[in-house]
Amino acid sequence: MWIKLKYMIQLDPKKIIGTIVRLERRIGDRFPNSGLQHLCNEFLMLAERSKANIEWISKPNITLRVTLCLLIALGIGGLIYSITYVDLKIDNTKIDNIIGISESIFNDIVLIGAAIFFLVTIESRIKRKRAIKRLNELRVIAHVVDMHQLTKDPNRLNTNRLNTESSPKRSLTALELERYLEYSSEMSALIAKVGALYAQSLPDPIVVTTVTEIEGLCTGLSRKIWQKLIILNQKI
Repeated sequence: MWIKLKYMIQLDPKKIIGTIVRLERRIGDRFPNSGLQHLCNEFLMLAERSKANIEWISKPNITLRVTLCLLIALGIGGLIYSITYVDLKIDNTKIDNIIGISESIFNDIVLIGAAIFFLVTIESRIKRKRAIKRLNELRVIAHVVDMHQLTKDPNRLNTNRLNTESSPKRSLTALELERYLEYSSEMSALIAKVGALYAQSLPDPIVVTTVTEIEGLCTGLSRKIWQKLIILNQKI
């Protein structure tokens, strides 16, 4: 039995951005003017730009498509017009001559097909380029999140170890450290969700592969953070 779904389940960019807005406010309430809050604010602006970019990607470029159709029609029409001036009578019916003519025709067909393929895929390649650019920005944000949580070590909580002059400052309480790590994990998860919007709107193999790599990066980051949270809960 085939069951046809009435509505297709998709990620909603507005709800994702709304979640990022709430996360930025939560970080600001707990850690005002912190580096994590500024980072989340930058991520929010990137998500809003990505939403506009995804809306552009999802819509067909009518002007470009009409122009390409005219170019293809003009090329095919020019080819047909030129064929009418070709003398198709073959005086020399030797096999070598027939093979030579057939090879020339075949090469022309291949070149025309390659040209048409190049023109037809222009729109997808333009959209892919814009998507990859934003996805690379998301990848950078994920690495910056990793840098922010890097020195948040639960093993250094409430210890009497002597710090050196180059040691990072660790002034967070257990509760603050727990919230900081949770916010970092939530941000990394939202980064993956913004990336998934591109794969949802443009199922291009290169775009999907890039989104999968970003999801793997964010999943690995969240796994490291939750390992720290487990250690922290054992110490409390």
